[in-house]
Amino acid sequence: METAEVKPIVILMADDDDDDVLLTEKALGESRLLNTMKRVRDGEELLDYLHRRGDFNEENAPRPGVILLDLNMPRKDGREALREIKSDDTLKNIPVVVFTTSKAEEDVFKTYQLGVNSFITKPVTFDNLTRVMRTLGNYWFEIVELPH
Repeated sequence: METAEVKPIVILMADDDDDDVLLTEKALGESRLLNTMKRVRDGEELLDYLHRRGDFNEENAPRPGVILLDLNMPRKDGREALREIKSDDTLKNIPVVVFTTSKAEEDVFKTYQLGVNSFITKPVTFDNLTRVMRTLGNYWFEIVELPH
């Protein structure tokens, strides 16, 4: 039986906190996920990336397999960006995982109403972050069939 070549999925992280991004990258490495991670700093940059506007093009902005979205960012926050992504026919099939420090029930409720695929509160410890990244990786990159 031939096995198909597995192409790593691009993870696009929208987060303005450099420390959170660095820790997430380290946790992905510890989890042995071979996926490429790209990063944008706010909702405006996220939508520019997805639409390949400004500094983004086909070469430096590959279509993500999943978006990790922080809710609290400057310029355009995650809630506004999520609303735009899920209302755009060319983008709405990209899975979006809210990955935020917020535990507010209202944020959970509103983001699911807007079409988020999952809501995860950022773990406080690196060990827990690594565990979450491993679980996320197993689910999104090994179990779920993603649209291309």
